[in-house]
Amino acid sequence: MDQLKKSAKLLSLWQVVIIGVAYLTPMTVFDTFGIVSERTNGRVPLAYLFTLVAILLTAMSYSRLAATFPESGSAFTYTGKICGKESGFIVGWATLQDYMLLPMINALLSGAYLSALFPDIPTWILITVYVAIVTFINSRNVSLLANMNFIFVGVPLILTIYFIYLVIHIKLGAGWEAVLTAKPLFNGDNSIGPLVGGAAVLCFSFLGFDAVSTLASETKDSKTTIPRAIMITVLAGGIIFFISAWFIQLYYPTNELLKNYKDSSSPEIAFYVGGALFQKFFMIAMLVNTFASALASHASAARLLHIMGIARFIPGQIFRYVHPKYHSPYFCVLLVGFLSLAAIFCTLDTAVSFVNFGAMIAFSAVNICILVMFAYYKKQFKTVKGFTLNIILPVLGLTTVAYMWLNLQMDSFIFGLSWTFLGLLYLLYLKKYQKALFVKEQQSF
Repeated sequence: MDQLKKSAKLLSLWQVVIIGVAYLTPMTVFDTFGIVSERTNGRVPLAYLFTLVAILLTAMSYSRLAATFPESGSAFTYTGKICGKESGFIVGWATLQDYMLLPMINALLSGAYLSALFPDIPTWILITVYVAIVTFINSRNVSLLANMNFIFVGVPLILTIYFIYLVIHIKLGAGWEAVLTAKPLFNGDNSIGPLVGGAAVLCFSFLGFDAVSTLASETKDSKTTIPRAIMITVLAGGIIFFISAWFIQLYYPTNELLKNYKDSSSPEIAFYVGGALFQKFFMIAMLVNTFASALASHASAARLLHIMGIARFIPGQIFRYVHPKYHSPYFCVLLVGFLSLAAIFCTLDTAVSFVNFGAMIAFSAVNICILVMFAYYKKQFKTVKGFTLNIILPVLGLTTVAYMWLNLQMDSFIFGLSWTFLGLLYLLYLKKYQKALFVKEQQSF
């Protein structure tokens, strides 16, 4: 039995969902709004709808595989089971890059927010304290993480709801017709090209929904809970993004008022709608939102390390160790915390430019796994339903991922390829000296 399963309090469906939603960082819509509004000609809500449909295609593939293989490990596990351990290792190795970078990026963001609140304290001290708190919480029972994320996700959502109230209150000055309008959705523009371009950018707002599958070993009835949690996380994130974008677009049909929208539009959005005091509370909510995302990304990174350690792809007892009291992958949590301290020496632009390659590998892999398992092995494509589920939908999923590949930053692509090349060299080493890892298993699905 998986040692993580021995936790006295396994996660419920809604605890897993809240961790997934926290990973998505719901208030990121305020930061990216200005950029996407310019690209889509003022149709951010519609772009989010396009994006939600696109992401749901890949989420369906994740959900089906999570039901088939109710084990932790996400794309690493699914690819290894279906396409072979070598393929699984490469997917896991590539995914590990993003999983390890995201906690550091959250540390950088939080360091920037905290520096604005406490300008007299050196940033490196603020980052160190922040990372220590995140690491401490993650080293405890996963239920503590889930329960705290209810608070850390709830606070930003309350501020978002209050922001919506302020927008409605302001717009009511011009009558209900100024509120009950479909203008934020279309804004007088019917062109498709800019909309698709904006949707491709927004796809990255959904990165992390798959991370809930790394919690399978700590979840009640994971065979049904994890698939449902994946779909609910994507839908919940999409609804939050869409509603928030609708009311931001209602107040800002264009970017004329936003002077710094190419960096982060959230401070200006909050200031013009609610004034200086609201802006301060709003930025605190942004910090809390980032903290929630940090907890979730830290937990997922530690568990992926643990899972790859259990599979013996990463040597060392520390990666397989589970704390006897807290039932957490203790040393993996500490390692992720230590690596997060690299935020002290790194810039946000550099760190962000390296992210997303691993996610694209994972998204591509799970859609391919559906094709290989259900269409190639099981031949389930001879009916309309089977052809739709096992060929059309995963191919459409791969198509949407291709758009994301086209919008990937070149730095991320180069860094990702370099990291993957190192993984290939390590794989050759494992195959030569750890041959037992690659004993052929009979397919059982």
